[in-house]
Amino acid sequence: MEVRRARDVSGYVTKDGSEIREIFHPSSFSVERMSVAEATVHPGEETTLHYHKTSDEVYYILEGSGIIEVDGAKADIREGDCIYIKAGQKHKVWNTGKQPLKILCICSPPYSHEDTILCSKP
Repeated sequence: MEVRRARDVSGYVTKDGSEIREIFHPSSFSVERMSVAEATVHPGEETTLHYHKTSDEVYYILEGSGIIEVDGAKADIREGDCIYIKAGQKHKVWNTGKQPLKILCICSPPYSHEDTILCSKP
């Protein structure tokens, strides 16, 4: 067993523009079939519309509020909400609140930049 603290993990910006701390990922831990990361979208910001070729994702909203779009359907999101996004579904998130929107992201197979396809703007 290993306990990891998100605050002790260095962050980076993903292809969709969110700030990520990969808590468990094959590049830094002996996990193979999934990754777990904490994403932050700051107030007034949004991610880029994108999809993943092979990864399914689960978003669990840790704190904050916003809007999520998945394949054109939009929904309000807030702390405690859980969203399942299948591989191939185009999605993005807007932070409409006054505090950071923090999302626990679970990907299977693990997140990779190569699996992330940005959608062109209309």
